Amino acid sequence: MADMKRDVIGAKAAAIKLSAADTAAKNDALKAMADALDKRRDVVLKANALDMSSAEKMKDAGELTDAMVKRLKVNDDKINGMIDGIRDVIKLKDPVGETMSTMELDDNLTLYQVRCPIGLIGVIFESRPDVVPQIMSLCLKSGNAVIFKGGKEASNTNKALFDVLSEAAYASGVPKGAFCLMETREDVSAILEMDEYIDLLIPRGSNEFVKYIQSNTRIPVLGHSAGICHVYVDADADEKKALNVSLDSKIQYPAVCNAVETLIVNAKIASSFIPKMVKLFNDNGVEVRADVRTQKITGNAVKVTEAKESDWDEEYNDLIISMKIVDSLDDAIDFINTHSSKHTDSIVTENKLNALRFVDLVDSSSVFVNASTRFSDGFRYGKGAEVGISTNKVHSRGPVGMEGLMIYKYILVGDGHVVKDYAGKDAKRFKHRTLDKEFGM
Repeated sequence: MADMKRDVIGAKAAAIKLSAADTAAKNDALKAMADALDKRRDVVLKANALDMSSAEKMKDAGELTDAMVKRLKVNDDKINGMIDGIRDVIKLKDPVGETMSTMELDDNLTLYQVRCPIGLIGVIFESRPDVVPQIMSLCLKSGNAVIFKGGKEASNTNKALFDVLSEAAYASGVPKGAFCLMETREDVSAILEMDEYIDLLIPRGSNEFVKYIQSNTRIPVLGHSAGICHVYVDADADEKKALNVSLDSKIQYPAVCNAVETLIVNAKIASSFIPKMVKLFNDNGVEVRADVRTQKITGNAVKVTEAKESDWDEEYNDLIISMKIVDSLDDAIDFINTHSSKHTDSIVTENKLNALRFVDLVDSSSVFVNASTRFSDGFRYGKGAEVGISTNKVHSRGPVGMEGLMIYKYILVGDGHVVKDYAGKDAKRFKHRTLDKEFGM
């Protein structure tokens, strides 16, 4: 515990130094990280093989879900994706020091609102080793230090990735101690109590895991506890688009939080659309759990099972989907707002008014029209990578890139100004005039 606290205090100090690093130095470090990961991928693959061997045994013992085992797997394609993600962050504009607004309070008294890093970020995650390069690269570019704590199922992979990336970064001049990897189970409880040092927590993992983090710390938490996503097929949907979007939303990668879990179909097209959709799901190994109305339409030609009430609130992370028929667009919206986790929900329709109503009234962090829910991703949104998906309604929402790792400070530049001149009977008046002016001394 003493060593851990020392590391956290050191990371907090390194965060101050990193916040002042210039863009060229940060980009050089990112390039070194990407190159090192490419050259030493064999180290990561060997470490992951050890974790996968243990994970299969844990799955057989009921300690890990199949979805978590799939997320744990690292191969050359995944490493290529990690490398591409780091290199994409190099291309992103450095947000540190950006002037957000400038106001002239009076002659030679100017107030600037300027972006700055949050400070020390704590990342607690399960299974996904790609969290390490994603968040390390975004934190570095945004001037934040970061503490990682991964699950035991990925301990070898996490350490291999962390060592390769941090060694490259430090060799390029990043302040020593800016990145920390915690490795014991006790570290999680200790991290949750370190609100004096850690400025923001980002949990990545199961519904239960994220809820535990949110309920057991005073540190602000950025994230989502579930990914219960919906696709609504409207009465005015193009059938081919609806089939393709619904299928991709489920099978492209079912083990992730932006995969669809419930498909909602308007009753006006249900008899034509549903048998084709269910057959497509069946042909692709998807188990369909349907409400009574859907079951009556499907008949014996395709295979469905009865949906329980609990299915509408279930994040499967697997080749399982629930299906429901509704009578109207408003019924679909009400159902989504009741059961959605506010992550990502999509409508398939050719009716622009219906699309606009859906977009306006569905209370989720990402709302799509005629597109797969799988597009809800920081990389696909052009953020380079993401620190996570947030369903919060403060600070940052949706796929969170560097903007979610930034805050701002107010900088007031005067010339001996004092408040007494602006108070009392003969007080001077403020100009409060907006200026198009960057901060500079």
